Amino acid sequence: MRLNEVTYNDAKPIEGYGPGFFRIGGEVFHGAVLTGPQGTQAWGGYDADPQALLALAGQIDVLFVGTGAEVAHIPADLRSQLEEAGLGVEAMSSPAAARTYNVLLSEGRRIALAMLPV
Repeated sequence: MRLNEVTYNDAKPIEGYGPGFFRIGGEVFHGAVLTGPQGTQAWGGYDADPQALLALAGQIDVLFVGTGAEVAHIPADLRSQLEEAGLGVEAMSSPAAARTYNVLLSEGRRIALAMLPV
């Protein structure tokens, strides 16, 4: 079997998570986070001003939204704003979103991830 090292270019992979935190690119972030081609930053969750998410339009094709420990719907008005801006939106549990993000990131896809903690 041949093993290949995974490279992520400039974006940083999700390395781990636990109750209330995420480890991304060697740094620990507490609370909800937004990560992608623009780097990693705190995200205020569904109640935050959506400008940080809307600013991704044109830079990415899909925004994954990690909904916490369980899969849930994101607020309809937020989904509508994101889709009207031309962003594809996929909601899933945060653990599944982290795994999916890492796989697609390793393939060089144009993606970002907004996650609520587990």
